[in-house]
Amino acid sequence: MSKRFQITVKLERPAADKWQAIISNDASFDGVFFYGVKTTGIFCRPSCKSKEPKRENTCVFQNAQQALEARFRPCKRCKPTGSRLPDADWIEQIAHYADNHYKQPLTLRSFSEIGHGSPYHLQRTFKKVKGMTPSEYLQHIRIENAKRLLGNSTLSVSDIGSKVGIRNTSYFITLFKKKTGYTPAGYRQTQS
Repeated sequence: MSKRFQITVKLERPAADKWQAIISNDASFDGVFFYGVKTTGIFCRPSCKSKEPKRENTCVFQNAQQALEARFRPCKRCKPTGSRLPDADWIEQIAHYADNHYKQPLTLRSFSEIGHGSPYHLQRTFKKVKGMTPSEYLQHIRIENAKRLLGNSTLSVSDIGSKVGIRNTSYFITLFKKKTGYTPAGYRQTQS
């Protein structure tokens, strides 16, 4: 777990009845408890229609304040505190996730599921806050990490592409050249 979501209280896994309420989006449990997802640092109402979390990554809170004190952020979709998370904070969550998971296959849809918002709203808000789309941000992170690896390792270009989350070597080379003006091999030579 990243430092950002470091928890200072003991987190309780959901009991069977609470877990059933979470996976069935049971609104009758709203206000009875809240649940957090440790991998995203977001907490929700039991009725939230977001993607079903893994049980082992889920914890429960008696109230929203307890979740906030454990450094979880309110879900953008179900608004468990009754108010919206500010756009800049929401986008920072998504960017932080991208910074730490760039090696995985990530899409706008997966970012929207992680951030508990619609893809359209995420795309528009991310561009407004960061000046680029989530996809462009992810490409930037991948290229920056590729540059670091090209300068500090003897890995092949295809291995570096794979390590930064771009499995298609020709696409990696094309994207790298578009973003830096160099092919990966040419960039490596400038670092010698």
